[in-house]
Amino acid sequence: MDQGLRGKTVVVTGASKGIGLAIVTAFVAEGALVVAGARSSSPELDALVAEGGVRFVSADLSTPEGPDALIAAAGPVVDVLVNNVGAAKTRVGGFLSVSDEEWSRSLTLNLLAAVRTTRAVLPGMLAAGGGAIVTVASVNAVLPDPAVIDYSASKAGLLNFVKAVSKEFGSRGIRSNSVSPGPVETELWLGAGGVADTVSKAGGGRPEDVAAAAVAGTATGRFTRPDEVADVVVFLAGSRAANLTGTDVTIDGGLIPTL
Repeated sequence: MDQGLRGKTVVVTGASKGIGLAIVTAFVAEGALVVAGARSSSPELDALVAEGGVRFVSADLSTPEGPDALIAAAGPVVDVLVNNVGAAKTRVGGFLSVSDEEWSRSLTLNLLAAVRTTRAVLPGMLAAGGGAIVTVASVNAVLPDPAVIDYSASKAGLLNFVKAVSKEFGSRGIRSNSVSPGPVETELWLGAGGVADTVSKAGGGRPEDVAAAAVAGTATGRFTRPDEVADVVVFLAGSRAANLTGTDVTIDGGLIPTL
């Protein structure tokens, strides 16, 4: 299915691994020109750059100037922005163990980075008469978890921000939507130092048992794959979703029951 993205310029943040890398790969398959932003590259991203269609830009989006630098490097016209950068640290000590510095770091990377990057890209989109912004949120936005309390709060703010942007700029040709994954098959969940590993070391059982418990309440009984998240992002960015804005698409295998 043609998504109308061939030749479009797409900026993806947090692009070097996990969901971000899968998003870059999916846009390349659609014929888009991808500007991949991250603090540092990876062998997988380097391979995509070598194949063509992808340009890597080193940018620290946790800094006030990082988003502006990334959008400036992308060129005068950005058709699609994907706010994907983010991170979660498992707080095995609970709420009282989370310092002001840790709250600030989480809110900056998971919320302010998207705010700043969106603010940087909007003038060009407005001048061009349109654009699409897709933001990767999380089911934790509506499923608060004490183990990731700062992450959950920042993602809740992100959903509110995405909706507000859609209301202000929808009449001017700019669509703003979000994707909320449940547990995804990435290093953040399953790698060394990831959620399953951290909970396991805190006395929560074997990492594989922690991972199994995380998806036990889903209808599908498995983790979402990064490429499955990427497919939703591409759809929301493309012409097939031309009248879709202010929407959050949940991809969680049925983890959150809905009426």
